[in-house]
Amino acid sequence: MIGDTIEEAKMKRAKLDSLVHVDSAIASLSIAIGSDASRFELDKPLPEIPESNASKSGRSRAIALAKKENLTVRQLAQRLGGYSGAAMVGTPNSIVDEMQEWFESKGSDGFTIMFSHLPSGLEDFCDLVVPELQRRGLFRSKYLGKTLRENLGLPRPSNKYF
Repeated sequence: MIGDTIEEAKMKRAKLDSLVHVDSAIASLSIAIGSDASRFELDKPLPEIPESNASKSGRSRAIALAKKENLTVRQLAQRLGGYSGAAMVGTPNSIVDEMQEWFESKGSDGFTIMFSHLPSGLEDFCDLVVPELQRRGLFRSKYLGKTLRENLGLPRPSNKYF
């Protein structure tokens, strides 16, 4: 999620999260924490969650996210009910900083880029993030070969019909 400022990017993310229907969101939160979240007050902080036989790591991640970002039950539920994977939210420079850190520390050998909305999410990434990656020498500016096979360095297989 890209913004001119980190605050703008966070507001875009909050807007997207707010579109998740609350019933679906509460169901996702309940699964994550291993407890019935429908009994919680939606616009208050997450209460203490008792241990259960559900996933310990899912419970821990949800609780940590709520505390780190000071989320209400509703906000946490809507985050978990939407896209709750690793997400980069910030300015083009802060996103490239994070990508560069992962790449150079050997924490990643590549990225799968997903967009929250089309076409503007894709356009923002291509117009704002890719040029910064190229400027830093982290992404190619052109392809060397004319075909995918050439760019991957693969030999052309023999053709028994030629």
